[in-house]
Amino acid sequence: MLKLEDPVLEEDMGEIAQNEELAGLLRGSTVFVTGATGLLGSQVILALLAMNAVQGAGIRVVGMARSRDKVKRVFGGVEENEALSFYFGEIEEPVLYEGGVDFVVHGASPTSSKFFVTNPVETILAAIRGTRHVLEFARDKGVRGMVYLSSLEVYGTPEKGREWIKEEDYGYLDPLCVRSSYSEGKRMVECLCVSFAKEYGVPVRMARLSQTFGAGVDYADGRVFAEFARCAVEGRDIVLHTQGNTVRSYCYAKDAVAAILYVLLKGESGEAYNVTNMDTAVSIWEMAELVSGLYPDKPVAVRVEIPEDVASFGYNPEMVIRLDSTKLQGLGWKATVGLNEMFRRMIESGFLNRRG
Repeated sequence: MLKLEDPVLEEDMGEIAQNEELAGLLRGSTVFVTGATGLLGSQVILALLAMNAVQGAGIRVVGMARSRDKVKRVFGGVEENEALSFYFGEIEEPVLYEGGVDFVVHGASPTSSKFFVTNPVETILAAIRGTRHVLEFARDKGVRGMVYLSSLEVYGTPEKGREWIKEEDYGYLDPLCVRSSYSEGKRMVECLCVSFAKEYGVPVRMARLSQTFGAGVDYADGRVFAEFARCAVEGRDIVLHTQGNTVRSYCYAKDAVAAILYVLLKGESGEAYNVTNMDTAVSIWEMAELVSGLYPDKPVAVRVEIPEDVASFGYNPEMVIRLDSTKLQGLGWKATVGLNEMFRRMIESGFLNRRG
């Protein structure tokens, strides 16, 4: 078993490591992971190391990161694992790693909604330039597979009345809105991926992730699920800056990591796969109500206070977007953790220990 400081995360990684099919397909390979210090990039790396510990898979992992200090914070005791090494560089520059690579997981991306509206140019260029360099790297290495971590935001605002969103169900995006920098960037990069697949034979596929959280989330994370959890832990009221009518589906981090590996190893080149737990679709208001009741001894109310500068928060337009993960399930994947348990496991993991 791979020993980690966070017992919940250790359990999650151990469960993924039991998957003999995935471990068999990865056995003896080298996997290059960009965005190595992010939530999903780091857990992909830990899951692969756990496969080595549990099944002797002999996987070599190279994590691409910018900050040596952050690598030390995120990977702690496993940083010295003999199967793990790091390549340090900027994603907007060519990848100059010289060793052999069999698979690439490309997860480097901005994730803050506020960043999308304050730095839309950087958001777009990080997506397009960064992914171009990674695709060229994958082409030059002759990799056996690559997965790009995309987002539910490629769907824009779905047409009203559509109950489930499948991979071909695209909605409206306003290209004249700077908040679209992230969504339009993801769309363009997906087109770039399939173009590299067709023109250069790069075996790349896309994992379209719903909002994902779980063990390993930083206490200071600015996304809505983390703010709700902080309120529950601290006994503060949950204050919504919208009416909370937007409906989304979610995915637990462990399940998303397993999905990424399924798409990488069993997905079709040039294809996209929705990654979500279809049983988790709730409105923001319903999620707030759920979290407010997690600790009955700390009464938490849910209030709506809409600020004058609400646009500066980078929120998407109100919408209902329930992803359909049937296509992904056809590869053999299934979700295992529901919404209530997602919050409990996130809070009971090192989330509390990472309080600033």
